[in-house]
Amino acid sequence: MVNTRKVQSEPVWLLHQRDFRETSRIVDFFSRDYGRVALFVRGVRSARSATAALLQPFQPLVISWQGSGDGGRLTLCESLEPPVRVAPACRMAGFYLNELVLSLLHREDPHPDVFEHYSSAVRALCRVEDLARTLRLFEKRLLESLGLLPDFSLNQRTGVAVTPHAVYHVRPGQGVVDVAGEGHRGGPSVVPGEALLALAHEHMDDPQWAEPIRHVLAACVEMALDGKELKTRAVAHAVRAFEKARKES
Repeated sequence: MVNTRKVQSEPVWLLHQRDFRETSRIVDFFSRDYGRVALFVRGVRSARSATAALLQPFQPLVISWQGSGDGGRLTLCESLEPPVRVAPACRMAGFYLNELVLSLLHREDPHPDVFEHYSSAVRALCRVEDLARTLRLFEKRLLESLGLLPDFSLNQRTGVAVTPHAVYHVRPGQGVVDVAGEGHRGGPSVVPGEALLALAHEHMDDPQWAEPIRHVLAACVEMALDGKELKTRAVAHAVRAFEKARKES
């Protein structure tokens, strides 16, 4: 049975593309109302293609297509506005956002809220000074939307609210539990209550909680990926290791 579904004028972002046969590509888009879609774009690698210049990351697009699943075919591609001027230092972070969406969202599973969070995050990547906050907010909101984030404001062991001056263990996928003996403040798995509350309420501007929040969300992302390695994270780890070794030498 031929799938004749037609979608008109859908806002999307391009996540990834790969060559297909001599002149075509398969393109993964993140759409507002249909989630992730993989579409055939025929003839886009030919010299006469007007679509090729539009198929770039960080370019807001409106597209139309026919069909669904792996057999959908792009029929129209237009730009909504000029591409986002992502700062050079933030481009790798942008590709990290794309990998997260590709890895954690199923095809044709709509998440309009995640689409809006992604759109806001991409547009924020023009400001280097907001990079860390932008990444942490998107990680939190993505995992929260998918039901993969514990409640950072609640002690799962006691059922009472997290308090700012206590310390806690965070167990991704399970929740937050208090640490017996508040003197044990060392180690990446022990997190001050104040940092957890800042994360829960998205108050991430205080630099003293930047590292605890990064570690907590990294552990939650790791659990959600279930062993899948992201290329952009591997590159970021390598860069941090290199910079640390250079400082210590």
